[in-house]
Amino acid sequence: MENKMFCYQCQETAGCSGCTIKGVCGKTPEVAAMQDLLIYVTKGLSAVTTQLRAEGTKVAEEVNHLVTVNLFTTITNANFDLEEIADRVEMTLNTKVQLLEQVKDSSTLPAAAKWCVSRDEYGAAANGVGVLATKDEDIRSLRELITYGLKGLAAYMKHANALLHEDQQVDAFIQEALAKTLDDSLTVNDLVALTLETGKFGVQGMALLDKANTDTYGNPEITKVDIGVRKNPGILISGHDLKDLEMLLEQTKGTGVDVYTHSEMLPAHYYPFFKKYDNFAGNYGNAWWKQKEEFESFNGPILMTTNCIVPPKDSYKDRLWTTGAAGYPGCRHIDGKYGETKDFSAIIQQAKECPAPTEIETGEIVGGFAHEQVFALADPIVEAVKSGAIKKFVVMAGCDGRMKSRNYYTEFAQALPKDTVILTAGCAKYKYNKLNLGDINGIPRVLDAGQCNDSYSLALIALKLVEIFGVKDVNELPIAYNIAWYEQKAVIVLLALLHLGVKNIHLGPTLPAFLSPNVANVLVENFGIAGISSVEDDMKIFGIQ
Repeated sequence: MENKMFCYQCQETAGCSGCTIKGVCGKTPEVAAMQDLLIYVTKGLSAVTTQLRAEGTKVAEEVNHLVTVNLFTTITNANFDLEEIADRVEMTLNTKVQLLEQVKDSSTLPAAAKWCVSRDEYGAAANGVGVLATKDEDIRSLRELITYGLKGLAAYMKHANALLHEDQQVDAFIQEALAKTLDDSLTVNDLVALTLETGKFGVQGMALLDKANTDTYGNPEITKVDIGVRKNPGILISGHDLKDLEMLLEQTKGTGVDVYTHSEMLPAHYYPFFKKYDNFAGNYGNAWWKQKEEFESFNGPILMTTNCIVPPKDSYKDRLWTTGAAGYPGCRHIDGKYGETKDFSAIIQQAKECPAPTEIETGEIVGGFAHEQVFALADPIVEAVKSGAIKKFVVMAGCDGRMKSRNYYTEFAQALPKDTVILTAGCAKYKYNKLNLGDINGIPRVLDAGQCNDSYSLALIALKLVEIFGVKDVNELPIAYNIAWYEQKAVIVLLALLHLGVKNIHLGPTLPAFLSPNVANVLVENFGIAGISSVEDDMKIFGIQ
């Protein structure tokens, strides 16, 4: 049976409506359908685990990890491997069958909790469980908003789990919320409340990841990162997983192979722990969407630890490796459980046989302005604000992407007056982190807190400023929010900000296609969510002169 496709979970979805023929990301209808099925069976498993908890039965960590990795696997640009996704469906169904036997009262469980078919029926079954299975537009919109937020939260939990940090309360919420998206008795108001609760647990999950990263690798510090190349062969590591980077650096010591970061791995340079590795070279290239050209010129192997994979060109496909939740058919995958050391010997051997990277730029990027580093600069920042040297902070965090309309963010950064400071995290920074925007009394005008995961730092910084300036809430601060989004991790960051009470966030380059008109109106009326327009008009709206 031919698989039908409908996907609108990312910003670049076709026509800002939905991909129905092939994903703009490159995934096929078959892969999209298998991902839909994986989400459906994960919701069914989550209904079972939620019932078990209600009956007083503890759910094993391995089951929690299965749920989070399943969700992570379906994030945009993470995994394109049909067979690998089908394997996860099978694993999830087998786990659910075993856990169902422990349930004392299964009478209230939804159909998804009891659903099971053989592997040769997966393709046909997937057609009935996708996004459009929910007929009511507003209910569908809210269910998908919650699900996408949970996908982003699961990604952060996965990174924390890899560093052996757990929060069973967050895991229980993820599973309970997934189960509630199957509940037809929930009203729009119920789902709006669940959406905001997802933001609450988003903050908790990001706090766990922040603790995991800083406990393991130290607090990020101001660092200059080289963007040129050395003469040794290299491995380029992309994605977000710092544990994978640690293992790779440890195994490349003394081999004559350098390790470079790409895109969202750039902030790894800011952690004190990684500075001890002599073969930890600089950052190569830009945001994820330029990888086809940059991976080709890198010459050596590339390790994708998470999203964002762009379907590779044949010229370097044999040099593209995946690990964790990432996957691409025809590319080699390196497996490994939490707490185990992955074996990177094969990718290191390939690197030794490759020429050194081709230089594509030179210079340095300055970053490392996570919460502790900014708190250390609190006195000069407060003084600069009180003196009028800093009149406004602009949060320009989030994602980068291919659309030409995203040049707006470069133009916006360039147009900002010299008494404004940009707070950033995520790959959105590549739209302006190589511009010469100068500083204010020695404080750089672009303060990079790190990965999209590190948006938590920006929230902590805002809350610290509330305390310092003695205002009632964060909306009284001289902070504007002009955020670019692309995929589901940006969704959980948005929901986290809403939970913290932040209002008047501008979101672009387009509003999410999965927001129905009525749901969009709820966000506009209650939180002041708005899209972007022109740089000049938005400057006026933000009160920037």
